[in-house]
Amino acid sequence: MGTLTLPPYFNLQEDCKDLRSSFKGIKGINAGLGCNEKKVIEILGRRTQAQRLEIAQAYQTVYGESLHKRLKSAFSGKLEKCILLWMMDSAERDAILMYELMKVGGKKADRALIGLVCTRNSAQIYLIKQAYYTMFNQTLENHIDGTDSTFVEFQTKKKWVFWRASEPKVKEVPKRLVSITKLLLALVRGNRPENVAVDRHIALNDAHQLNKVFTGKLAGDEDTLIRIFCTRSAQQLTATLNYYHQHYGHDFEQSLGRENAGEFEQALRYTVMCFRQPAKFYAEELCAALGVAGTDDDALIRVITTRAELDMQYIKLEFTNESKRTLEEMIANDTTGNYRYFLLTLVGPGDLGLNSPRTSNASASFYSPRTSNGSAPRPPSTGSQNGSVSYYSPRSSTQGSFQM
Repeated sequence: MGTLTLPPYFNLQEDCKDLRSSFKGIKGINAGLGCNEKKVIEILGRRTQAQRLEIAQAYQTVYGESLHKRLKSAFSGKLEKCILLWMMDSAERDAILMYELMKVGGKKADRALIGLVCTRNSAQIYLIKQAYYTMFNQTLENHIDGTDSTFVEFQTKKKWVFWRASEPKVKEVPKRLVSITKLLLALVRGNRPENVAVDRHIALNDAHQLNKVFTGKLAGDEDTLIRIFCTRSAQQLTATLNYYHQHYGHDFEQSLGRENAGEFEQALRYTVMCFRQPAKFYAEELCAALGVAGTDDDALIRVITTRAELDMQYIKLEFTNESKRTLEEMIANDTTGNYRYFLLTLVGPGDLGLNSPRTSNASASFYSPRTSNGSAPRPPSTGSQNGSVSYYSPRSSTQGSFQM
C-alpha cells in the first residue's frame, strides 16, 4: 500500500499551467529566486507515476522545453536530486540508482543493490537492464562483475543531461567478495519464475540442502545457496523455508544471523529478507539512514522515491516497530525546509492514511511493458477515478485532450 494522497481528480491542463506559473522568474544566475517550490511539490508530490509522465510530456509539447531541466534550474541540492528521481521512469530511476551505488561500492552499497534487485520481478529487471545499457552503453552485468568497470557519461545526453551536471571524482571502488558478485549476477539475470505453483518435493529437498550447507556436509556451499535463492519463485522459497523450520527447529535466517556469519551470509540474509519481509528490510534501511550517526540522505531519498507508491504504508509500520518513533517524526527532526516538506508529502499523513479514500493503493507494478513504438499500453483499469490503483489507468474523456 502506497502513501500518496491524491486529489479528487487529475487535470493535466491545470497542472501544466500551475507548474509554468510556479517557475516564473527562473533565469540565469537568478535561478530559483522566483520559483514557488511548495506549489511544485504539491502538484508533483500528489500525482501517480503515470500522471507525472503525462505532465512531463505535455509540458514539453506545449511549452517547448523539458520539465526535468526546468526542475533542475528551480531546485538545488538534496531536494533537486529527490524531485528529479521522483519524476523519472521507474526503470531509468533504478538504473541510475544502481549506477551510483556501484560507483560508491562497499557493504552498504551492496546491501542497497540487493534490495533494489530482489524487490523487482523478472520483467522489471529486464527493463532496468535495457535502461542501463541505453544510458551507459554498458551492461549491468559487466559493471557488477568488473569486466567493464569504467563509469561513463550518459550516452543519450539530450534526454538525461538534466540529471547531474557535474559529478565528484570517483574514488577507487572497494573490492567485493567473489561470492557476493556471483549472488548479484544471479539476481540480475532475472531467472526467477513468477508462477505461484509449489513443488513440495523440490522444497523439501532444498530445505535438506540448506541444512547440509550449514552443517558442512555439502561441498560448493555458496553455489548451492545461490542456485536455490536465485532460481526459485517466492512461493517455492517460502515452502522451502517452512520445511526447514519444521525439520530443524529454527528459522533459516537464524543460521544466517549467527555471530560468526561472514559477508556472504549477511548478503544472503538481506536477500531472504527482501523476499519474505521487504517492508522490514526497507524499514531497517530507513532506521540506518535516520540514525544517531547522522542522516544518510542518499539512502533516505532512494527508499522513499522507489517505495512511496508501492508499500510505504507497511514500511512505516515496520519502522515504528523498529525505532519506536514514527517515520514522519524522524524525517521532520532530521531534515529541513522544502526538502523535508517534499519527503513528508511522499510518505503521507501521520495517521498512515489507512482510512483515507484518497490514499494511493499503488499495488500495481511500477513498470509498464513497452510497445514497439515505445509507448506504454493502457489496459482497462479497475481503479477509482483518481487513478491510484493501477498505473495502467486510462485517462477519462476530460483528460484525453490537451488544449491551452
